[in-house]
Amino acid sequence: MPTDALQVQIRGIFPMPEGCAVFLGDAKKVFLIHVDESNGQTISLSLTSFKKERPLTHDLIANINAGFGIRLERMVINDAIGGTFYARIILRMDNELGVKMVEVDARPSDAIVLALNARKPILVSAKLWEKLPDAMAEMQKLGRKKN
Repeated sequence: MPTDALQVQIRGIFPMPEGCAVFLGDAKKVFLIHVDESNGQTISLSLTSFKKERPLTHDLIANINAGFGIRLERMVINDAIGGTFYARIILRMDNELGVKMVEVDARPSDAIVLALNARKPILVSAKLWEKLPDAMAEMQKLGRKKN
């Protein structure tokens, strides 16, 4: 795992008028990513063992990768510009020619679902982590409204 990134977990997902608020972080700090409602629901489903009747798009991607012997190693939320977050998924392919590693640009919401489904780490770059404001109070406030 890279030393210039920290592993985070999903600390909360809350419906909002404009979609869903996804809080990621650790016990000391969280940050907030806004996603549309369908991506919020997909992330929530990925956190459970709910068996889907048919494969969703993220399942299709994982099935295609598996068919070609490609494994998701990790995903990294690596930048934020304005209110838009950016992520990379790191893929690995082992074959008779050796190991090939590829980084692919992805929306954080998609990368999170792929990582959750593959049971792989969700990372945030250390540089980004340092500049993100702590949204713990906002997450706790939304948690109290939910109950």
